[in-house]
Amino acid sequence: MIYSAVMGYGVVGSGVVEVLTDHRESIAKRAKEEIGIKYILDIRDFPGSPFQDKFTKSFDDILNDDEVRVVAEVMGGVNPAYEFTKKCLERGKSVVTSNKELVATKGAELLEIARANNVNYLFEASVGGGIPIIRPMSQCLAANEVIEVAGILNGTTNFILTKMIRENMSFEDALRLAQQLGYAERNPAADVEGLDAGRKICILASLAYGKHVYPQYVHTQGVTKITLEDVAYAASWGGVIKLIGQVKKLEDDTLDITVEPMFIEKSSQLASVDDVFNGIMVRGDATGDVVFYGKGAGKLPTASAVVADIIDCVKHLKARKYLYWADGGEELVKPYEETSYPVFIRAEADDRQAVFGMASELFRNPRVIVRTNAAENELAFVTDEMTVKEQQNAIARLEENGVKVMSKIRISDL
Repeated sequence: MIYSAVMGYGVVGSGVVEVLTDHRESIAKRAKEEIGIKYILDIRDFPGSPFQDKFTKSFDDILNDDEVRVVAEVMGGVNPAYEFTKKCLERGKSVVTSNKELVATKGAELLEIARANNVNYLFEASVGGGIPIIRPMSQCLAANEVIEVAGILNGTTNFILTKMIRENMSFEDALRLAQQLGYAERNPAADVEGLDAGRKICILASLAYGKHVYPQYVHTQGVTKITLEDVAYAASWGGVIKLIGQVKKLEDDTLDITVEPMFIEKSSQLASVDDVFNGIMVRGDATGDVVFYGKGAGKLPTASAVVADIIDCVKHLKARKYLYWADGGEELVKPYEETSYPVFIRAEADDRQAVFGMASELFRNPRVIVRTNAAENELAFVTDEMTVKEQQNAIARLEENGVKVMSKIRISDL
């Protein structure tokens, strides 16, 4: 019998306990060991729970029990999860987690502590919930040079955008529906402002390129400013709007990494990823494009990925798995203003012809796009590739001349 502990008994934590209990026999066959739950750490009481005898409010019970070999950290947030994880690793216990915020901010340090103590720190569930992506990237695609990783990494925002695209629902109404259905939190900022997707693309970038990419160095923009007018123009252009996390390595070895809404052509494999589903594309030099698709969150899908990591840790108690990246800094990331891409611009202008003439001098090869039922003073166009700095300067010039720029949205090459 190998004993485990679960830290946190929320949605994911209760799912981990459920999966370990309900699939006990099949898990034992796969792990070649029976896995038991010795402790469940939570500050709350759960009267009447069938696991009543396993609950503890003291982290020291887990830390000081040498029989506990693997710990599942499913608390969320950085504190106290960071301190608890660090102490477990230092004490020679392997740790698995679904905590994307902790991995994105402290991953390099915790991986180094795990290496120094010959234990494992695994986090398959931190990106994509039940979608396997960490293990395929670190093992199955290991022979490839990763050219690019891009994806729809947040189900809540994808659900909102899908409702806007399919049902002409406003952002506010779609968000309200997402909250009613349990897809969005009461405070949805982490989702709709792009923070959740930002943490996930940082983890994937760190894994792909071997150095830790910190969220504070990554341009992150959510979907709160996307309007139904923008959605209609994307359709006229021949695509849809998706919130995309994207990273690629440039010739100078810096990373072009961003999270922002983008126009995606309907022919793209990511364009048809709808509702609460996630889609992650890994572009390898040998494999070409490989896409991972599924529900990116949820109690049992995420718990499934956590338990898979527990099984992996049990199978590797005497031999570390190689999952590691070094620390990194701001110099890894190309400044956002220096990155370059085509862009969609929507503006209000009384004299559209005159304003487009001005735009033709400021932007690179602008082409007008139209939509049905557009206001008479509405002007929209797409450009060729320009640096963000050039885009900002051109917009500033328009606004100096009385033009109100309503939207600026990246056009993807996915």
